[in-house]
Amino acid sequence: MDVYGLIGNPVEHSLSPPMHEAAYEELGLDARYVTLEPAEDAGAAAVESAATLGVAGLNVTIPFKQAVLDAVELDPLAERIGAVNTVDLTGEEPRGYNTDAVGAVRALKHHDAAVEGDAVVVGAGGAGRAVAFGLADEGMDVAVANRTVETAESLAEEVPGATGHGLDALPDLLAGADVLVNCTSVGMEEDRSPVPADALHGNLAVLDAVYAPVKTRLLRDAETAGARTVDGAWMLLFQGVEAFEIWTGQEAPVAAMNDALRDGLKQH
Repeated sequence: MDVYGLIGNPVEHSLSPPMHEAAYEELGLDARYVTLEPAEDAGAAAVESAATLGVAGLNVTIPFKQAVLDAVELDPLAERIGAVNTVDLTGEEPRGYNTDAVGAVRALKHHDAAVEGDAVVVGAGGAGRAVAFGLADEGMDVAVANRTVETAESLAEEVPGATGHGLDALPDLLAGADVLVNCTSVGMEEDRSPVPADALHGNLAVLDAVYAPVKTRLLRDAETAGARTVDGAWMLLFQGVEAFEIWTGQEAPVAAMNDALRDGLKQH
């Protein structure tokens, strides 16, 4: 039996176990997915211990995405992003990946959004970094808008061709944009959007990385404006899909994983 898992602190509310277990069942794989909650200063040690125990792969979540960097050989994209959320333990050395970037891109493409032209990424934290790199690697011209302008400008210096801005620039940035991705937590705890509703338009594809609630104020405003909308659960799904494919070398059963994820969200 192959064992995969998630390390984080806390992990009790993670939706990854049912999503991955559904994939194993769908494909008839002899595998299990477990959650591990090391002490907050034990991220790198947890990866080493998992490898010793024969665990085949790990997802990595808060607060360990940076802590495990020194414990793995980095995939080039993960190295540029500066964070790891997936580790493959089947090789001679643990190899670290970041599937946040791919998760966003695949979520957009799954909804037939053209990942080309101009993109606006709201937020310059961990998710914003990953998405900005992912969209730039697709050839998009990326504008990062953040509450602290200096943080946006700092990220933009690292992302090829990107520019950094404050949130007050959003109306101008969005006027000619093709893709908008919200990578902040705005909309999670209260019913508000990080983007002025009147700045949205029908030529946009809008992805909100917030997945609880599934339909945020931003997405409702985007629907009203006639934009193509993609909820954050799709990004979460394709992060997991990418990890599954890295670990197993098999095409993931997306529909089965999505059903399990949506069922889990209903119970949260």
